[in-house]
Amino acid sequence: MTDTTSPSTQERAEPDATPATPQHNVPMVFTSLMLGMLIVSLGQMIFATALPTIVADLGGVDRMSWVITVYLLTMTIGLPVYGKLGDQIGRKPLFVVAILLFSAGSLLGALAWSIDVLIVARAVQGLGGGGLMVLSQAIVADVVPARQRGRYMGIMGAVFGLSSVLGPLLGGFFTEGPGWRWALWFNLPICFIALIVSVIYLHLPRRGAGRQTDWVGTILMATGTTALILVSSWGGHRFEWTDPVILGLGVLFLVSAIAFVLVELRTSDPLIPMTLFRERNYTLTTAAGLIIGVAMFGCLAYMPTYIQMVHGLSPTAAGLMMTPMMVGMMGTSIVVGNIVSRTGRYKWYPVAGTVVMAVGLWLIGSLHSGDSLVHLGVVLFVFGFGLGLCMQLLVLIVQNSFPIAIVGTATASNNFFRQIGGTLGSAVVGTVFVSRLADLLGERIPVAAQTMGPEGAEAAAGFADGSGAANSMSPEILAGLPGPLHDAIVSAYNDALVPIYHVVVPLLVVATVMLMFIREDKLKETID
Repeated sequence: MTDTTSPSTQERAEPDATPATPQHNVPMVFTSLMLGMLIVSLGQMIFATALPTIVADLGGVDRMSWVITVYLLTMTIGLPVYGKLGDQIGRKPLFVVAILLFSAGSLLGALAWSIDVLIVARAVQGLGGGGLMVLSQAIVADVVPARQRGRYMGIMGAVFGLSSVLGPLLGGFFTEGPGWRWALWFNLPICFIALIVSVIYLHLPRRGAGRQTDWVGTILMATGTTALILVSSWGGHRFEWTDPVILGLGVLFLVSAIAFVLVELRTSDPLIPMTLFRERNYTLTTAAGLIIGVAMFGCLAYMPTYIQMVHGLSPTAAGLMMTPMMVGMMGTSIVVGNIVSRTGRYKWYPVAGTVVMAVGLWLIGSLHSGDSLVHLGVVLFVFGFGLGLCMQLLVLIVQNSFPIAIVGTATASNNFFRQIGGTLGSAVVGTVFVSRLADLLGERIPVAAQTMGPEGAEAAAGFADGSGAANSMSPEILAGLPGPLHDAIVSAYNDALVPIYHVVVPLLVVATVMLMFIREDKLKETID
């Protein structure tokens, strides 16, 4: 992390900047971008509550996790590819392709006659989703100067916050109502509207042709990302951490990552230029974004399960309990975005955001099973408030650090590392949570059984080792258990999960320190 002036830094100072072109109907363009971003964000979480029903319908319980994993995998791989190609050939045709891919994946998934077909459909969805995610943010940089972009980035952050709650809710609604396939059918009219608006109103320049595609770098990136996501998804669940499969995947990731860096340093037009890291603001915001991804997805992935098991709520009600976090995130993101656009000052908002996130995560880590839902809501609001202060502003800082010619590459790589952080966060939290839960159930259920009669002791036998009946535990089953056994399991779920978040708090402190060294460059008032 140095202040060495990179070629990109020199380019941004050139005097050929031009004002935003008046031909853009920004509200219509932004509507199209937000629709695209909404469906791809929903796609990450909408099947979380529907998987048991899908397996009952299509079979393939042994491949159930791939319905979510393959979407995450192809979307993550697509981020840097779309970003680079957008800088090379223009973003409009790629945005159209991404919409069509997402639509095709949704249609195939809605018609799926087996779990394997659904997995393929989700892979296609993810390929389109990666483009929708990064191009939505990069296209804003094409049509709105950085000084005005804060308010739009704020709305983008609000859309992401909305999807984090709306995804599980819609998944539960469709599963309990018209059927899980409607979680895919409903994407089609949204994609159609986004496609029509983008074709008619999105007028973007076609960019430099004739540049070489970094095929070697792309293959190494895809290989390394696949290995990392599989290690995160399978480690401690499908395979032990010491299993040869996990160790082999870990070695494959390390080899691919090292080879990728070496190739990118020598390639004339790399997929992720290593020169990006010469820009201090990029390096700091990307590293902080990775940590924020760990904290955010680590919390989002398991909080609905916690709410269901500890507070006895249904999946839909548990999704609604995430609303305070969404409100905190959406409100703060929109307000701060407008303030940044009006004042041009932005440095201390991400710093304050990581501090508030750390406080919120510490409060989450201090929850007790007897705490009220009001208390839980306040704690989640604090965490969401912190997220709203920083998440999308980090993207704005990255975009303001580079000329428009490489803003797609910079935005995509920033998103790529944040997505990697989210994958690691949810995987590590999940692995530790499951391990601790098994241990605590094994400790507490025999103690509870001692206070019960022969009937209660028999009911407790299936849970005593943290396996067996515990693997099929649901809020309904838990509610029907005898009091001492119920309380033992509830306290085990609480104490297995929430203390893990205390361990993540120091990471957010590190992110806070890093963000304090951001250089507050003047926000550009033209599109260069």
